[in-house]
Amino acid sequence: MAGGTVGYMLTDGRGAWDAFYMTVLALTTVESPSHLSRLGQVFTVVLLLVGVGAALYTFTLLATVVVEGGLPKRLQRRRQQRMLENLSAHFIVCGYGRIGSIVAKEFRQQGVPFVVIERDPARYQAAVAGDVLAIDADASQEEVLKRAGIERARGLITAVGTDAENVYTVLSARVLRPDLFIISRSESGDSTRKLQRAGANRVISPYQIGAVQIAQTAIRPAVVDFFDLATSSDNLELAMEQITISPRSALADHSILDASLRQRFGVIVVAIQREDERMEFNPEPTMAMRAGDKLVVLGRPESLKQLGGEAAS
Repeated sequence: MAGGTVGYMLTDGRGAWDAFYMTVLALTTVESPSHLSRLGQVFTVVLLLVGVGAALYTFTLLATVVVEGGLPKRLQRRRQQRMLENLSAHFIVCGYGRIGSIVAKEFRQQGVPFVVIERDPARYQAAVAGDVLAIDADASQEEVLKRAGIERARGLITAVGTDAENVYTVLSARVLRPDLFIISRSESGDSTRKLQRAGANRVISPYQIGAVQIAQTAIRPAVVDFFDLATSSDNLELAMEQITISPRSALADHSILDASLRQRFGVIVVAIQREDERMEFNPEPTMAMRAGDKLVVLGRPESLKQLGGEAAS
């Protein structure tokens, strides 16, 4: 602008203001309005500079957002928020490490809704790359758990890095949802007791379970193979399922024999867990099924699905 002003003054013999005014018109590619007073010319210069500057700034900002990936990230966050708001009866998996990723994989195979909370950037990106609904945050924070829909959740699984973090996460979740079913990973016997005191319903040690599995495989390989077959999500021929008897179900207050579960659905009732969590193994045919009981049933997946529908309605 300085060069244009000096140029018009030297080449066209104009005064300083007229040369500056012509420079602004030339740079903004605007045709010179006719019959403007000096005050009108000042207003025109200000309007052109502010207008063009605002337009260029807006264009630069939008280009930066698109080029640097800000727009896709914002759209992804909005999509994630909508998905979180629509989640209900889901599980919250805290941690996407070796244990959490396997849990998430099993949930996906069985069609169980869930959301992952992971604060490690690399693990969070791994979850997103695997098309897993995930939140990049600290699972021990109450606001994060609320964002994950803990009020509508079916249960929570803590499998974060250390036992101390698991204890904090369990405490935060129990404060928000006293009735929530919580499962936590443990690395030692001492932390198992602390997690139970913090409010975990179940505490599982992967090392202990792995050692027991190795020992049982060595002693009773056929039994272990059977349970692996019955509990595998990939098996289409046989499955073991937990089915809850609803108070409005026609099965409530009927015995196994009266309900004809074996004849109608082709399933075997392995055990019945009462509301007080007492387990009745290998129940007699005359044993009654009450509302709130959980049936541990063995059968074909489609048969279990039909039984589950009748137990819920």
